[in-house]
Amino acid sequence: MSAAEPASFSLIDQPWLLVRVHDGETPELSLREVLTRAHELTELLGDVPTQVFASTRLLLAVLHGALRGPRDVDHWLELWNAETLPVGSIDAYLDQHRERFDLLHPETPFFQVAGLHTTKGEMTGLDRLVADVPNGQPFFSTRLDPRLNLSFAEAARWVVHAQAFDPSGIKSGAVGDDRVKGGKGYPIGTGWSGFLGGVLPEGRTLKDTLLLNLIARDHGDTARSAEEDLPVWERAAVGPAEEEPGGRAPTGPVDLCTWQSRRIRLDHDGERVTGVLICNGERITPQDKHRVEPHSGWRRSTAQEKKLGRSPVYMPREHAPQRAVWRGLQSLLPGAERPQGDEAAPFLSPPVLEWVGEITGDVGRDYPIRLRTIGMAYGSQSSTTEDVVDDVLDLRAVLLRQDAGHLVRPVLECAKAAEDAARALGRLAGDLAAAAGCGRDEREGPSTRAGERGLAALDPLFRRWVQDVTAETDPTGAQVDWHTAARDVLRPLGRDLIARAPMTAWTGRVVDGKLLTSNHAERTFLRRLRDVLPLAYSENVS
Repeated sequence: MSAAEPASFSLIDQPWLLVRVHDGETPELSLREVLTRAHELTELLGDVPTQVFASTRLLLAVLHGALRGPRDVDHWLELWNAETLPVGSIDAYLDQHRERFDLLHPETPFFQVAGLHTTKGEMTGLDRLVADVPNGQPFFSTRLDPRLNLSFAEAARWVVHAQAFDPSGIKSGAVGDDRVKGGKGYPIGTGWSGFLGGVLPEGRTLKDTLLLNLIARDHGDTARSAEEDLPVWERAAVGPAEEEPGGRAPTGPVDLCTWQSRRIRLDHDGERVTGVLICNGERITPQDKHRVEPHSGWRRSTAQEKKLGRSPVYMPREHAPQRAVWRGLQSLLPGAERPQGDEAAPFLSPPVLEWVGEITGDVGRDYPIRLRTIGMAYGSQSSTTEDVVDDVLDLRAVLLRQDAGHLVRPVLECAKAAEDAARALGRLAGDLAAAAGCGRDEREGPSTRAGERGLAALDPLFRRWVQDVTAETDPTGAQVDWHTAARDVLRPLGRDLIARAPMTAWTGRVVDGKLLTSNHAERTFLRRLRDVLPLAYSENVS
């Protein structure tokens, strides 16, 4: 590159997005290539799973903008039945907004603010941009090296990620931002996606995945016009300050897909990115955004209701890092039973899953959906990243229908039965510890470990079982199969616990006024299994 030629890195034409091709290869492709070849690609990839969530939402914003829709289900169905995404419309749209997709543009760099600076003119190391997960450990082996630099492609992925998931905490104070005090930008919260328990239904191809998430403009509470709900590159370029004093409200799902939570500027030497400046961007609060944010489940918050003096108030339902997705299906599946009458529902399903449930008649009731849950777990005051949540449950599209209660109910009952059965194994371990003379505090560890062991053993079984629940499945027969499989896995684990119990457990101890031996503990365990898995015993099947 000559000295007279300005640096440029077009995200439209230069490879930067990580993908998986059907043959298993994982190349980097440009934005144009990804959308043109989406039908040939299996999925988006990322340096961390949260990059996949942020990048997918970026692609969705491009598609919404290029299509000015889809307007309705009929328009969407045309897209679904086509072999490829509408390449002509996409090309024309990207060319129209070409300047806004240049990572290094001198006036409108992608997802950044040109000329962003502090009073001291300092930049920071790229450790502020690269997510240090999991558990605060370096993502790159060179993470702690102050000389860390990134290719333009890597930096682009991390800029998209930072706008979505950057942790809260004190930021550099940008000149021109009236919120800055003493040269510091005080915490305004995480990036928008950091508030969410991200839910992303995935299909057989990247084209299918994008269309499954491309909600028609006239659908449900998230309905917004294409002229009202715009991505950031169709809005006026921002400066260091907030767009509106006190912050502005999001106009819709597309706006939130590209929400500028931070003001960012990359520093580079013409070949590599060498530093970054990250300052506060647009403030946003998570309360009651379920009408504009489709990619999260929602929970009713009595604490927020008291604080705000109104009811109901819904907050994003975040993912628990150690809790498998199938254990939270009650709040995800649109067909799950909710309280009737005037009482507000304790949970709201992700609007994107309600949308997929609505279009299953066109997609096919037994179309395989990869229900992917992605989120970021933060540390103290959300100022550090602790872990990334990433789980996948394969199921059939029919389970996302509002009218599929005859299938959803047994699935949820079997999920609960699995947890109860694993808990029975944990209680067996606790009873054996008590029989051996352990005090209450000493029993807690063995009980917890055994319960976790039970869940770990049941986890792959449940995932395979729910994947086989189709539109034609006999609900009772499926429940019998699950109860039987769970019993057959947990009884040997119980026998193993009993075999490894100390000899003192055989003679036992008096606990709460009654003799407790390993023999008593075994009989109680088997009774508990029968109680929570009744259909595993033939006499209980009508």
